[in-house]
Amino acid sequence: MRLIFGLVLIVGVALAGFAVYIAQDRFAQYQNAIAQQRNAIIETTDIFVVNTQLRYGQQLRPEHVVAIRWPADHVPFGAFTTMEEIFPDGPDVPRTVLRVMERDEPILRSKVTGPGQDAGVASRLARGMRAVAIRVDVTSGVSGFLRPGDRVDVYWSGSSRGEDVTRLIRSNVQIIAIDQIADEDRNNPTIARTITVEAAAEDVAALAQAQSTGRLTLALVGVEDDTASETVEINQNTLLGIAEVEREAGPRICTVRARRGGEVVVTPVPCGDEN
Repeated sequence: MRLIFGLVLIVGVALAGFAVYIAQDRFAQYQNAIAQQRNAIIETTDIFVVNTQLRYGQQLRPEHVVAIRWPADHVPFGAFTTMEEIFPDGPDVPRTVLRVMERDEPILRSKVTGPGQDAGVASRLARGMRAVAIRVDVTSGVSGFLRPGDRVDVYWSGSSRGEDVTRLIRSNVQIIAIDQIADEDRNNPTIARTITVEAAAEDVAALAQAQSTGRLTLALVGVEDDTASETVEINQNTLLGIAEVEREAGPRICTVRARRGGEVVVTPVPCGDEN
């Protein structure tokens, strides 16, 4: 009996010693890993973040910013690394916030205006671009679900070559304001009367001509849609699937319309260019 007890005791001590050995080895591995992490040098640089939430239209001042250390290889594009970059004209010339920034969020050039500028439409225009207003209603304005920052295709409906047509005239047009609202963080639907879009000078002329000669309809483009819309033109015959038949040219008939009371009288007359 004593022999069995002795054997059990020896086996138990051996197992306990083995467990202690395994634990010490694992602990040593953890210590080595921690030491390696401590010895690893990560190059950092200063970038500036906001110390409070700032919303569209608020002014960005020196008391709103603070420098933090950031991995130098992963600095966000457009981040500021010095106070002089944020306020080149001095602390008394603030910038204006264009998009909401949460506390401890890096300040990016795309989210603020230039020094001394307000958050108006002019601050949103890229170089060489112009702002033009387009009249819309509930139907043409996608039921009020448009908001600044969206992109739309613009369709024109009117008369061309004696027939009614609808044609895509411009695609992927950037909206920069809805009525007098340019805040891209506004997400509640608004029944707009006008939208302001960014366009090149040629596109401004095309949109102005289209508004004066027909009716414009907007089609919302998906956020991640990077496809280019092809040329689209639909007339009534195409819409109804009616094949067009070429007709032989007949003699020209010129008419004169005259109103007699509540009746319009059409009278054929010789055409002025006939020989």
